[in-house]
Amino acid sequence: MIVFSHGNSYSASTYRRLFDGWRAAGHEVAAIEHFGHDAHYPVDRRWSGMTQQLTGLIDSLPQSRVWLVGHSMGGYLSLLAAGRRPERVRGIVLLDSPIIHGWKSGLVGVIKAAGQMDRISPAAVARKRRDRWPDLGEVHGHFAAKPLFSRWHPAVLDDYVRHGTEPDPADQSGISRRLKFRPEIEAEIYSTVPHRLVPYMRLHPPGAPVAFIAGTRSREVRQAGLGATQRITRGRISWIEGSHLFPFEQPGKTVDAVLGWIARLDRAVAD
Repeated sequence: MIVFSHGNSYSASTYRRLFDGWRAAGHEVAAIEHFGHDAHYPVDRRWSGMTQQLTGLIDSLPQSRVWLVGHSMGGYLSLLAAGRRPERVRGIVLLDSPIIHGWKSGLVGVIKAAGQMDRISPAAVARKRRDRWPDLGEVHGHFAAKPLFSRWHPAVLDDYVRHGTEPDPADQSGISRRLKFRPEIEAEIYSTVPHRLVPYMRLHPPGAPVAFIAGTRSREVRQAGLGATQRITRGRISWIEGSHLFPFEQPGKTVDAVLGWIARLDRAVAD
């Protein structure tokens, strides 16, 4: 069983092609559709609510141990949940979720305490994000024209347009669309990103080996560096051509890379 956790602002359904590939290889897949949108598990300064939501999913599964796979935000949540349920985890695969530590972690802590995360994170952009369109065709045209989305696999973009939007409740016709992942929640997640994962993992070890897959053109990897990630994964790092959003750009290669790491981590545990 693979328990997948999505990146900030992207619903789990946007990763459908990954899920299909893993299921074709014999794995079941479970995922929370949208973190941060359930009032029982709100976004907070330590992401404890979202972590509780993920551990609740893990607890509900019949399998004694599961694989945790997470993209960006989902990778951090996977590590947080593993620290709470180490006995339930077989292994963890992080998709471009670089771990900050040292002075960078300290700097983020100071900026968070000052309430200035908009200055160093995409929070400010998220707050201003357009979130409504007249119809699905306009949604597709809007995103397809953006350089970031133009690199996506066409089927993934279609999934994002269909499953990442919903009928606008302000429009009685049911034709207009709005983003399901609300921009204000996206911004709050960026503003509260955990900056002390390394100390957390010392206190709450994940109980299983960790691997990391990075995008060759990931700005997030360049900014955070891979020093702490190297230590946490013990050098289990591989690369896929693409940006921070390589799971959307290269879904087939992402499927294969995750399956490869699952096989290798399984052997590492057996040894």
